[in-house]
Amino acid sequence: MAAGTTDQQRSIGVEKLPHLTDYFPDLQTHTNPLQSNQFFHPSDGFYVTPTDVVLRHTAFDLAANFPATAAAPLQAYHRAGPRRSIYFEPGSVRAAIVTCGGLCPGMNTVIRELVVGLWEVYGVRRICGIVAGYRGFYSDNAVELNPKLVHNWHKRGGTALETSRGGFDLHKIVDAIQHQGFNQVYIIGGDGTMRGAVKIFDEICRRRLQVAVTGIPKTVDNDVGIIDQSFGFQTAVEMAQQAISAAHVEAESAVNGIGLVKLMGRSTGHIALHATLSSRDVDCCLIPEMAFYLEGSGGLFTFLDQKLKENGHAVLVVAEGAGQDLIPRTEAQKEERDESGNPVFLDVGGWLKTELRNWWARTHPGELFTVKYIDPTYMIRAVPANATDNSYCSLLAHSAIHGVMAGYTGFVPGPINRHYSYIPLKEVAEAKNEVNTRDHKWAWVRSVTNQPDFVRS
Repeated sequence: MAAGTTDQQRSIGVEKLPHLTDYFPDLQTHTNPLQSNQFFHPSDGFYVTPTDVVLRHTAFDLAANFPATAAAPLQAYHRAGPRRSIYFEPGSVRAAIVTCGGLCPGMNTVIRELVVGLWEVYGVRRICGIVAGYRGFYSDNAVELNPKLVHNWHKRGGTALETSRGGFDLHKIVDAIQHQGFNQVYIIGGDGTMRGAVKIFDEICRRRLQVAVTGIPKTVDNDVGIIDQSFGFQTAVEMAQQAISAAHVEAESAVNGIGLVKLMGRSTGHIALHATLSSRDVDCCLIPEMAFYLEGSGGLFTFLDQKLKENGHAVLVVAEGAGQDLIPRTEAQKEERDESGNPVFLDVGGWLKTELRNWWARTHPGELFTVKYIDPTYMIRAVPANATDNSYCSLLAHSAIHGVMAGYTGFVPGPINRHYSYIPLKEVAEAKNEVNTRDHKWAWVRSVTNQPDFVRS
């Protein structure tokens, strides 16, 4: 720290962010083009400085762990935004944008805003879209992008660049980046994609290529750690409510009716949790982070039996990754993996539907019973982003551009405590964002549903 640094500053530890000057110390700087834009005059405080930071945590127990000390500083990240000086001459930039993994609302918005931001704000004229995920780098499937081409992309679901899982060949990808002269790479994808981006960044550093790499986290499940929320999540919760509402109508309209909705969430139950809190029609929410059981006192069947006696119907929401340990698997199914190397999940919704019918036939023979199973997975992830997510995607894309133009590399832009920040890519790739079933948010779910805690007495 410089002379005159206060005790408060000494107790804040700012995460080190990779920068091109770490590898090219003599790199020339350029004045931000906004300085000479006749239509834009930056105001005081517009440019972000190296001392602008965002705290990772803002809630503390004053009696336990505050104030911070030099030995245990508060964790902070560099704040996102435009810098007065940049490390790329816009005319020399050749940018690549790629989308990987599954679909998510807002992908096209991010692509559009990357193109528009690079073109209109910084004057970049060579922008390429890599088609069909990571394999598109070495398949030579690239399209030239410009603002006119991407003008209406934010109104469409999916990704106009197409996507795929797998296809990650590190040396072929970096060879292609080097051969095609890309010096800015924007990688949009989930946790697996981010782990791949780390490898690309490391290989680029090993080869000493003057290429900036940024990952833009995309996961409809909201399972990316550190950042407040991933784009597309708000849209997914909104669409999930429509499925829950339909299940509630079906259940309420039948004798002993159960509406069963399966929502996305392989390893985390954030969509199921938030949809449950916002809909208020859900009687029980099952997520991957919480084990549950079917039979016996305090089990799911006993709870549903009570709900049917009280109300004549019930609504059950289950995340796709919940209960996987309960579903019988063949030996082949135990070893099955998808293109990204993830275990293939069995359909917990279909399994629950069968188990519910068998339970009722066994315990209430001859009585009417209906289970309506709704799986809106592909409908939810394929829709265009709503207003909240569209706004988020725009800010996320522009944050990425400002960071790259400022010379940062190996980073992820994202909101922390609602302030856009730059986070080391490796840190994001390793972080998880699981539902904490011991915190207040899960307690709110319990208070809304009054569901069992599934702890055997």
